Amino acid sequence: MSVGIVMLVHNAFDRAEQVARHWAAAGCPVVIHIDKAVPRRAHDAFVAALSDLKDVCFSPRKRCEWGTWGIVAASQGAAELMLSRFPKVRHVYLASGSCLPLRPVQELIDYLEDRPQTDFIESATTADVPWTVGGLDAERFTMRFPFSWRRNRYLFDRAVEVQRLLRLKRRMPRGIVPHMGSQWWCLTRRTLSAILQDPDRPTYDKFFRHVWIPDESYFQTLARLYSSKIESRSLTLSKFDFQGKPHIFYDDHLQLLRRSDCFVARKIWPHADRLYEAFLTDPAGAMKKTEPNPGKIDRIFAKAVERRTRGRAGLYMQSRFPNEDWENGVTAAPYSMFQGFTEIFEDFEHWLSRASGARVHGHLFAPDRVHFAGGETALNGALSDDPVLRDHNAGAFLTNLIWNTRGERQCFQFGPMDNQDINWRVTKDPNAHISVITGAWAVPLFRSNLDFADIRRLAAKLQKTESTHLDVLNSPYTKARVRVWTMADFIEAPMEPLQDILDEIGRPRLRRLSEAPRMVDLNGFGQFLQNLKNQGMHPYLVGDFSVAQGGSADAKPSPKPYLVK
Repeated sequence: MSVGIVMLVHNAFDRAEQVARHWAAAGCPVVIHIDKAVPRRAHDAFVAALSDLKDVCFSPRKRCEWGTWGIVAASQGAAELMLSRFPKVRHVYLASGSCLPLRPVQELIDYLEDRPQTDFIESATTADVPWTVGGLDAERFTMRFPFSWRRNRYLFDRAVEVQRLLRLKRRMPRGIVPHMGSQWWCLTRRTLSAILQDPDRPTYDKFFRHVWIPDESYFQTLARLYSSKIESRSLTLSKFDFQGKPHIFYDDHLQLLRRSDCFVARKIWPHADRLYEAFLTDPAGAMKKTEPNPGKIDRIFAKAVERRTRGRAGLYMQSRFPNEDWENGVTAAPYSMFQGFTEIFEDFEHWLSRASGARVHGHLFAPDRVHFAGGETALNGALSDDPVLRDHNAGAFLTNLIWNTRGERQCFQFGPMDNQDINWRVTKDPNAHISVITGAWAVPLFRSNLDFADIRRLAAKLQKTESTHLDVLNSPYTKARVRVWTMADFIEAPMEPLQDILDEIGRPRLRRLSEAPRMVDLNGFGQFLQNLKNQGMHPYLVGDFSVAQGGSADAKPSPKPYLVK
């Protein structure tokens, strides 16, 4: 009878009874505290269920609200009863009704017998504690907290603000240095008796009664005054998420719990039948005798926290969707956006698809419809070609398209006539590769049969739209890879930019292109631009295009360079 168990219980009484019987069957006396908030009928039924066990008793009830003194008072009362009722107990182990022994109880007894003077309690100064959540570290000891954080959050926050404003601070009892740590400890009789029988206990109790979350600091602080040997760790596996809430273990965590080598785990889901059956009724399948090492599974918990807080790149979830720049990557994979290429090259989409192996779409954000590759009306993930559905959230349409087709490079066309709502989304996306030939919007106008007055009006509108887009691309917030050529510069030597584009998409580098897209006939285009200038519309984004300059229907590759030795 070297280990006594103090259990704090407030729900799941069937599981608490099962665990209490498990402790008692191994020869450990058990003192149970039942939250005063539990209805009398449930309390009486639970007490009656354990009445056949002589080494199980119940301590006076206290109301245990999270973050308040009641939890400490309940632990004090149960510990006092344990020390007075069971004089042979050498260590007292604090647990909850949702704790589950992971190893045979005899192993815990043997482990503590080998360390008769060691107190196992996580205890670190506030300056060394990295896990506090809520913005109150040292202030939890210097302020008063008359209101419940859970029931009266508004009054709690206002009280903190007033005390900060007035610089009100409480004086700390002489001789103590505040420490913090896990609530779940295992203390020797000597240390626990010294804490509970200290003549200055009324002073300490009065001080900690107004500390925020005192169950994480009361025993952790006072143990430093009396313990001859402290191991600042808990023998209970208790993991918390980034919000300070405990992780709950389910049936599919069985192997994870086995790997921890810990004696006890918290917090177990009451309906995890597989866990209770494996650890309470199968001693032959228990874990090997070894030093508890919860650090072995810390990597898994770190990944779980990262997945919860950051998610997967390009996949949006409810907790981050309303907050710009909270996403873990704007999109899930690299993609390419081309502006002006289909205007100066015939059948550019098919050529790029053959040359790169990527899926090349038309104008995904065109006013009439979504021009998917191959003329499809729907794409992976039930993305429709309906422009109304697309324009309801153009940015989400793009991110869904990239997510649904990950593993395959996506390319699409864009222009000043398309929906411009995605400009910032694409520009701030590191996965985006943007290639722009400015002024290419003039080519369809040149080849149209519209009245020149209408052409002039459309040209002015398109140039203004493209100029705004270029301003976005040139902003300091740009994270995409952007390449911009004027049309005049591009058509003079198109082969090198096209080669760079294919290399960027991922095609193995070739010495030179074996096939080039056919350029549209631009004979007379220079005079067309001059006519626009004569009408008062200056197409400056086209570049320095002379009146006599025209384009050949075939893009002639430049001569192959050679090395002279």
